[in-house]
Amino acid sequence: QVQLVESGGGLVQAGGSLRLSCVASGNGFRFNAMGWYRQAPGKQRELVATINRGGRTNYADSVKGRFTILRDNAKNTVFLQMNSLKPEDTAAYYCNAETYVSVNYWGQGTQVTVSS
Repeated sequence: QVQLVESGGGLVQAGGSLRLSCVASGNGFRFNAMGWYRQAPGKQRELVATINRGGRTNYADSVKGRFTILRDNAKNTVFLQMNSLKPEDTAAYYCNAETYVSVNYWGQGTQVTVSS
């Protein structure tokens, strides 16, 4: 059993910052990639950023230079530091964790709303 718990979402003004956290728990699990995805109303869920166990990162073009993904392997925790937020960043943000046998788990989502 794996559970991902996100926190840190909320309402922020354009240009502001927010830090999302996700803790993945489950006995006997080690996660390869962890990351963040988001889904805005009327849009498909899209990748925001991922990081593998060795620290390799991948970012959506729309967030490069503004967002930073960080990971604490020992605690199975992943963070998303979001700076220079824009109204178009408004979405439900979902934490994802992938095992070494390519099974994906998802958090319940946390809402990020950026006002203009």
